[in-house]
Amino acid sequence: MSQLFNLPESSTISRRTLLKLFGVSTIVGATGYSRFSKPKPSVFQQDILSLPKTLNATKSVVVIGGGLAGLACAYELVQRGFTVTLLEKSPQLGGKIASWQIEAAGETFMMEHGFHGFFPQYYNLNSVVSELEVKENFQSLNYYSVVYRGSQYKPEVFRPSSSAFPWNIIDLAIASPNRLKWGINLTKIKHLQVFQAITGFQREKNYQRFDNISVADWVATEFPQGLYDLYFLPFAKSSLNAPDTMSVGELMQFFHFYFFGNPEGLAFNGTKDDMGTSLVQPIAQAIQKQGKIITGANVSEIVATDNNISAIKYYVGNNNHHVPFWVKRNSVVNNGQVEFFGAADEVYAVENGSQEAISLTCTHQGCTVQIAADGKFHCPCHGAVFTSDGKVVKGPAQRDLSKFKVVERQDDNLQLLAVNQESSSPEIITADYYVLATDVPGVQQLFKRMTGDVDTTVRAQIEKLSIADPFAVCRFWFDQDFEWEHSNFTSLSGYKLTDSITLYHRIQQQFIDWAQRIGGSVVELHAYCYKQKEFPTQEDLLTTFENELYEIVPELKQAKLLHRELVNQHNFSGYPPNSYTERPESSTGVTNLFFAGDWVKMPFPCGLMERAVSSGLLAANEILHREDLQRRTLLTVNPEGLLQI
Repeated sequence: MSQLFNLPESSTISRRTLLKLFGVSTIVGATGYSRFSKPKPSVFQQDILSLPKTLNATKSVVVIGGGLAGLACAYELVQRGFTVTLLEKSPQLGGKIASWQIEAAGETFMMEHGFHGFFPQYYNLNSVVSELEVKENFQSLNYYSVVYRGSQYKPEVFRPSSSAFPWNIIDLAIASPNRLKWGINLTKIKHLQVFQAITGFQREKNYQRFDNISVADWVATEFPQGLYDLYFLPFAKSSLNAPDTMSVGELMQFFHFYFFGNPEGLAFNGTKDDMGTSLVQPIAQAIQKQGKIITGANVSEIVATDNNISAIKYYVGNNNHHVPFWVKRNSVVNNGQVEFFGAADEVYAVENGSQEAISLTCTHQGCTVQIAADGKFHCPCHGAVFTSDGKVVKGPAQRDLSKFKVVERQDDNLQLLAVNQESSSPEIITADYYVLATDVPGVQQLFKRMTGDVDTTVRAQIEKLSIADPFAVCRFWFDQDFEWEHSNFTSLSGYKLTDSITLYHRIQQQFIDWAQRIGGSVVELHAYCYKQKEFPTQEDLLTTFENELYEIVPELKQAKLLHRELVNQHNFSGYPPNSYTERPESSTGVTNLFFAGDWVKMPFPCGLMERAVSSGLLAANEILHREDLQRRTLLTVNPEGLLQI
């Protein structure tokens, strides 16, 4: 077998030749895949249709977490007649797709945590959108590009398609201007193994074979360099997990869902307005027709009795902890005068020799504030500023940072208890079922506030969950527009920080209107997973983003920068090697407790927003099944690859 694509530029690559080279001709004939008959979505869960759909008795559910997973779960259960109460810690719903108001360039805009694409194989998310009758809130971006820094590779362009595997690979090979640089040689065992691995997906076998190694280690030897540079690296990072900390098993699942098992093509939709307006609010309104949503709700205690959740205690509008809890020393953040404990959005600062800790959780939306050169704590998300002892001096935050008493020290661990606790009693809510649908730091904090006896295996699973490297978004307002030959959302590869660019003044109406009036532009750069040690401060991020933007769009050097807005968070789910086996599932070892979120082990291929929504619907299905109700039909791509080995 000759080396694939190691041919002169003038060579014509026929589909038949490609099929022979890939060794899948017989598979194509046997499976009946064609250019003209697109495979249908696979049904993961089809229940007995004679089962009733709605309750004929009163049953209640508490959902903690108002991101996509919690919203989807609450939405489904409300439609089925359950009494649902959704508790959300932040002032607004949405989690990673939340929107909030900002002031920029003398006007008011809605900001969000970066651009999100809605792929056509997001079957379960799209079904909710259809039921809510809000399809008009979305628009096709028609195509998108991947642009590589330097001159080694030409831009790749991905468009909608009606082709499933193997035709999508053939189409990609024919259309790719870099096909001669893929570097695949199927006479090499490692190259053949790579091809078989990414085209022969079987969920359990995949994780058994590949969950013990990181992507970076896997590609370190004899991996087709062009294939890695062109596709593996940019698409792996778009999972918001860096190659050195991401399991190959998870990457194989990701690739199968987005490409090799996906008959829908790689173009996607975007929202016409901000995510909160376009999607979050419609779901919330549907829930509130029969259910209840409480924002600003801080859970202080989860009461468990005999491996059963019996009650939730919470406060509205403060972060008081009436139960002592433990936090570990933070090994990343260093300061000679201050010790830091905790991680992600639950970090605490203790001055040397002090018996008091300050929570670094911003009282506006829960982002982690950081100490700046002026000695004050600055919120990286929305610009709030606090003094060194936690007093708010600049909004949008309205309350001081919470303070805690150091109860006990054990090596690198602190036990903390809230000080100046208000005399008011917490709200107490009871239900038949409970769903924890927060992000990873959130669910880990909830388990620290869980009292009573619960399954030790479940506790261990939650404790071992990981978070990915932080992600950052910087949005710029300029007084001038510019020419751009690529897609309005474009993936970028090869930059030190930046992974994508979005031209908001060409896709979202609020920015389109502003740009038409001003003649300006609104551009966003997104870093999917950067290393904190390389960018330890907000100024490091801002400076690098700005320098890279001027390299990407040189015309903007001549424009006037009117405003920039930085969003920087560290709460995305991590999928490191050896994490799959112990990842918790939707149904838990605690009798009436269920999990939802993109950190939950899923029984079918899915990713990103679709994974969050599907996990919420899966948790709802578990509850429906307990009540002998018909479960919602969940869809996915073909759950297995064709070239199984």
